Amino acid sequence: MEVLALLCIVSVAFTGLTRGAGLLPDGPLNAAVGEEVMFTTTLAPTEIPFISVAWTFGDKPIITSNVENLTEPEYEGRITFFTSTGYLQLRNLSFNDSGEYRVTIVPRGEQQKTGTTRLDIYAPVSNVVVASNTTDLAEFNSTVRLSCSSSGSSLSVLWLNGSSEVTESDRVQLTDGNFTLTILNVSRFDQGPFRCHVFNPVSNGTSDPVNLSISLSVSNVVVASNTTDLAEFNSTVRLSCSSSGSSLSVLWLNGSSEVTESDRVQLTDGNFTLTILNVSRFDQGPFRCHVFNPVSNGTSDPVNLSISYGPENINLTKSPSQEYFEEGTDISLICSAVSRPAALFYWFLNGDKLSDTGSELRLMNIQISHSGNYSCQAFNPRTLRDETSQPSVVSVLERISGSSVTPSTNLPIEGKSVNLSCEAAGSGSRMWMKDGSYLILADNIALYDNNRVLSFRPLTKTDSGEYSCNISNPVSSDGASYNMVVNYGPENVQIAGPSEIRVGETLTLTCSAESTPSARYNWTLDGAEIHNSSVFTKDNTGLSDSSNYTCHAMNNITGRTSSAVHELSVTAIPAQTSGCSAGCIAGIVVACVVVCAAAAAAGGGYYIYTRKKRAKSTGDEGQDNTAYSGSQELNYADLMSFQSKDGVTVQLGSQNNSSKDARDRVDNSRPATSSPPTYDVHMQRMRSAAQPDANGAQIYAQIRNS
Repeated sequence: MEVLALLCIVSVAFTGLTRGAGLLPDGPLNAAVGEEVMFTTTLAPTEIPFISVAWTFGDKPIITSNVENLTEPEYEGRITFFTSTGYLQLRNLSFNDSGEYRVTIVPRGEQQKTGTTRLDIYAPVSNVVVASNTTDLAEFNSTVRLSCSSSGSSLSVLWLNGSSEVTESDRVQLTDGNFTLTILNVSRFDQGPFRCHVFNPVSNGTSDPVNLSISLSVSNVVVASNTTDLAEFNSTVRLSCSSSGSSLSVLWLNGSSEVTESDRVQLTDGNFTLTILNVSRFDQGPFRCHVFNPVSNGTSDPVNLSISYGPENINLTKSPSQEYFEEGTDISLICSAVSRPAALFYWFLNGDKLSDTGSELRLMNIQISHSGNYSCQAFNPRTLRDETSQPSVVSVLERISGSSVTPSTNLPIEGKSVNLSCEAAGSGSRMWMKDGSYLILADNIALYDNNRVLSFRPLTKTDSGEYSCNISNPVSSDGASYNMVVNYGPENVQIAGPSEIRVGETLTLTCSAESTPSARYNWTLDGAEIHNSSVFTKDNTGLSDSSNYTCHAMNNITGRTSSAVHELSVTAIPAQTSGCSAGCIAGIVVACVVVCAAAAAAGGGYYIYTRKKRAKSTGDEGQDNTAYSGSQELNYADLMSFQSKDGVTVQLGSQNNSSKDARDRVDNSRPATSSPPTYDVHMQRMRSAAQPDANGAQIYAQIRNS
């Protein structure tokens, strides 16, 4: 086995003495841009790693392999190194990769081996195209220039005519590095197909073929006819065209119109023969034969045919010319046709022949029964040919009158169905409008019976409005309207009013609801009815009036009821808290006695009620106060100010809470129903207070000074 390996190494050593220095294949190597190349060595694969391998490009290292592989950054991801053979694969080639490559390999147990080769990079051949300055040529009178273009590098060009290579001659020129082919005085053998074959060391490409049309000039164009005297629909004529030239095409003309094949017209012999079967009046000519090729053309002298014809070009007109007529109108129908000799006319209604003849049909005082499709027929007794006109529609309509819009119920209610029917005498189309605008159908609105019935399924409150139905036909129109009011509700019941008030204030709650017709209202409190209008008012509220007030809205038409609840809280007026000590309060009491006398002498005074308390029976003590029990209230007053004899108002105590003072002003409208408590009772309550302090003395001094 070792001998075989040694023989292989020796064989490689002796057979590798080439330009690659015995290690690399002969160069140069050719590759295309963007492709890849494999640098192979002449070494056989070995399981024993090489001591070292180094690939370089010019003076720049590519990869070095000894203990590990070291790849230069610019070659990362572009190369693959094969450790068993020393092969190097280089990918994504560019023009910059062209140059000399060297490899140095040190096999284990052997001397260093070195090889060099060259790599040439080419752009591949692509987009090979041949362009011609013209493709329609006249033999011996035209010159053509074919240009070849291609992408790629280091390109060579070869021209082909069919499968034969084109070479230069006295009529053939190759210029621009063979990229341009010029043919002088072309002949019929120069028609191609021509191709341009482009190649370089790595690729090649061939253009699509280009064909040249080389023609002889047209001359001596003549038309011959087998006969010129013909009877329409009973004769056949054959016209033949002849001409000199090459690559000829033929076009037949009748006057200025082109003649094309049909069931009566035949074009044969490459269109050089025109045969017309059962000739008609329009086949009289003049006929010409127009011959052409890409470089020339010619037209024959005209040939006219004599043809007996008719009837043709039949025409039916109405007077008046409209399609729709009102009952009682007079109309005339007139029929005409081109014919030799003059035609006879017959009349038809809806395909049934009428007794009337002649070119005019008069209809007097027409009725609906006269409606239909009228047509006339022209007949030529010589040619035995007849022709029928297109039908003319006569529509007789009754005038529309007596329009009305009728509802299926007089009490439209939301959520239920209703139909509006549009009726009238006379037929016509119906158009619905709402509030002056064209009706837009919603999901709940549909039209039936050719728009005669407008159906609401179900009604919504937004469907209220004026609905108009306009009935029209081409001769008249009429309309009617209906104002539909959709009864709905009540809904969206709302209560407006305070949610919190103080004892003694007036309560006003207002109830509203969306409803047609307007809703009726009643109020309930704890299940009992307390009022029956939209506005509920209660004077002099008390703490017991705190509750949930319910408003019920009712619609007599829809039979529906809806309600809302309003929560009310009645609060007591908070008691004043005095900053005075017990002594202060005692001083104020003494001052009150003096002030009362002074106020009586001055003619007036002001009292503020600061606390309200339910009276209680005093039992055996003092005066009998039973008059203050029950619903009566006992009022204690603190004198806050009085007016002196000279008109000066004296304020007593602190004035820090003006809003509280406003709330505490006495309600003079309430009549006094009993006397105040006795002096003993009052003093009993005052004993619980402390002794007067300095503030009380100051207040007393202020009263005295006043």
